[in-house]
This record gives sequence, C-alpha cells and structure tokens, in this order.
Amino acid sequence: MTDPTPPLDPRADPTPPRRPRPSGPIQYKGEDLDAERGPGLGCFRFQVVVLVVLIVLTPLSVVWNWPPTVSAILLFTVILLLLLTGQTIIFLLRLVAADRRGRRRPLGSDTKTVGELEDEGDPVDGDTDAPRPPDRPSA
Repeated sequence: MTDPTPPLDPRADPTPPRRPRPSGPIQYKGEDLDAERGPGLGCFRFQVVVLVVLIVLTPLSVVWNWPPTVSAILLFTVILLLLLTGQTIIFLLRLVAADRRGRRRPLGSDTKTVGELEDEGDPVDGDTDAPRPPDRPSA
C-alpha cells in the first residue's frame, strides 16, 4: 500500500503564518485603555513600601509576643496587599504595552527589526536582486 501524503519539502517553513495584530488601541474592560485613569506609578510604589514593611513586621509580631489577633490581622493584610499590588502591576504593564503599541523600532536603532524584515517579504527563488550568503570554503 502506498502513502497518500506527498513528501514534505525540506525547504518549506514548518511554522504556520502569524495572525495580523489588531492595530487599534488596547482594550481594558471593554473600553480604550486610558493612561490617565487607574493607579499610577506613585500608587504602586506606596503599595510596595507598605507591603515590605508589613512583610517584615508580621513575623516580628510573633517573635515579640504581640496578641495573636494583631498577628492574624497583619497576615491577612499582607495577603490582601499582595493581591492589590499584583493587580496594580498588571495594570501598569498594560499601560506600557499600550504606550509602545505601534512603535516598531527602538529609538536608538538604525537597523531593521525582525518584524520589519518579515513585512518586506521573503525573496522569491531565482530573484537576482536578493543578496546571497557568502560561500564558505570547504575544509
């Protein structure tokens, strides 16, 4: 019995083509992401400072024999603050992504990015204008 599938071309690219990225603004909760709304970097820094203080203070409250209720409140406050700080950093990372949207090249770079090279397209076999890699001498 013969195999019905044709042999694979070894020169073919095995990766599937990428879907085009949406070029519009970043969506957040169904609306365009606005950098002026939501927590800022100052809010995040304040949360981190309070979190570090509470992370240090919580185990010390046990060592110093504070009432167990105070230690429990500190522990639950640390857990809540970890959640809020994590959500704030996710929001700030989305702001950075929205700010960088559409920029294709780093500001100090004169060379093309991989995305720009891919957008130009691959040269067709037999295209004489395409530069060829240098021949390596055989050893």
